[in-house]
Formats: sequence, C-alpha cells, structure tokens
Amino acid sequence: MILLDGRKTSAKIKEEIAATVSQMKQQNQRVPHLAAVLVGMDGASMTYVGAKVRACELVGFDSTLIELPEDTSERELLNQIKALNNNPDIDGFIVQLPLPKHIDDQKILMAIAPNKDVDGFHPVNVGRLTLDLPTFISATPYGIMELLERYDIPTSGKHVVVIGRSHIVGRPMSILMSQKRKAGNATVTVAHSRTTNLEALTKKADIVIAALGIPEFLTADMVKNDAVVIDVGITRVDDPSKKKGYRIVGDVDFESVSKKASHITPVPGGVGPMTIAMLLRNTVTSFERATGAGPSNLEI
Repeated sequence: MILLDGRKTSAKIKEEIAATVSQMKQQNQRVPHLAAVLVGMDGASMTYVGAKVRACELVGFDSTLIELPEDTSERELLNQIKALNNNPDIDGFIVQLPLPKHIDDQKILMAIAPNKDVDGFHPVNVGRLTLDLPTFISATPYGIMELLERYDIPTSGKHVVVIGRSHIVGRPMSILMSQKRKAGNATVTVAHSRTTNLEALTKKADIVIAALGIPEFLTADMVKNDAVVIDVGITRVDDPSKKKGYRIVGDVDFESVSKKASHITPVPGGVGPMTIAMLLRNTVTSFERATGAGPSNLEI
C-alpha cells in the first residue's frame, strides 16, 4: 500500500509557488494578493482562514484578512465584496463558509467577480469547467487531481465511483475525472444518498472517492483488492482515550481499507493540505491573468 501524502505533496507545491514569487520580487514586480472574508466567530472557520493566511505568508503572497461581526447585514457584506471586486491590488478572494443564517450563501457567492473567484464556486467558473474551458477549479477537487497526477495513478479507462454529489467536491470530481486530461479519461459513476446497492458499485471500482461526510463509512468489504481510495471527509469523533477527547477521521475506515488498497489518502494529512495549496495556485493563475506576468490563458 502506498500512502498518498497530501502534506508532503502540498509542501512541494508551496515550494514551487514560493520560488515563482521570489523571482517576481527579484524583478521588482508586485506579488499575488489573496484576501479572505470571515463573518462571525465560528471556530472551524477561524482555523481554516488562519491556515490560509499562514500559507500566504509562507509562499510570499500579500494577504488581507477582513473580519466582520456576526451581525453584519447581507447588504454590508455585499458592499465589501463589491469593494474587493473593484480593487486592482486584490488578485483573488474567498468568503469563508458557512455564513450566519441571516445571509444567503448563494447570493454572496454570485456577487464575487468570476475572475477573482479563486474558490471556483461561481456559476461562470463551474460552467467553464463543464465545458472544459480554462477556469478556476474548486480547490479540493483540484488538489485530488494533483495528487493523482503526481503519484502517477493510472486513470484512463478506469472505473471511478464518486460517493457524494455536492457542488464543491462530488460534481466537479465527476467532471474532471471524465475529461481528456492526464488524471482523466475515466468512466465515472456518481453515487449519493438515494443510490441503491452502493456496495455493488464500489466493489467494482478501480478508484473510489469518498466525499459524503459520514465518518468511516467506506469499509474494507466495500472495495476490491488494489483499489485506489481517496478520502475527502474529515470529522471529529469522540474518543475518551485521546488527550483532546476526540480523534479526526475521514469517510473511510482507514485501518481496514488500507490493507486492501494499492493507494490511499490518510485523514488528516491527505486531501486537506492539498486544498490550501491549490487555492494558492488559483491565486497565482488570477495574478498572471490580471498582470500578464505568466502563461495563464484564463479569460473570464
């Protein structure tokens, strides 16, 4: 069994980005600038945003963190987004989800300029992905594709089962895996909560991507020998034996499935670190498009 090490791979990607940024500085160019908007004090969101800001510092980006109170109105947030859209010094920005209940997530995401939507959530970018046009790819699917490519996982002609149909992971993964690309040309089945006899599908799959949000759902009896298993889930599970009182698990029962898989991502340390690395790469792409400083052919 080979571990698909997201920490090691993401560190390599960050080194590559940092080298590019260093060259920009040597040539007295401005560097990519990523902004993040955080509304409220959600603990998980604060952790995620903090990690993104630290990643920017690590690779030499400029970064801006805009922290707004929980009672920020939808109109106030839309005004903030408009200001970021119109700021030429900001190459890309994210609005950290979830938002407070009184704010419409979709309305906010729709307000982000597609050419600064480095999360890849805007319908324009999703549509371009569907049409196989240059676009921002959602960071988590992008990170999975990068892992598959860097570990030279054969995908052409393989049967891939994606468990989960979210617009953030499941749907874009199904599109990417079926496209004509290095980690593509696969035959893809999308399974979800209404799928009957799921086990019959996963047992035949060469690659299983678990993105359903149920801890340790995929077990060894559901996969065939030498399958490639990608675990997108991350959940805290109570565990009194641990110092913190909990352990972090994915959607895959790692202990049992790893004994049958040819390749598998761990949780933590698999897909998660790749997400931030690919967000940084999307920001570089946006910078190149805006400044003409690189080979980007992204025209949104």
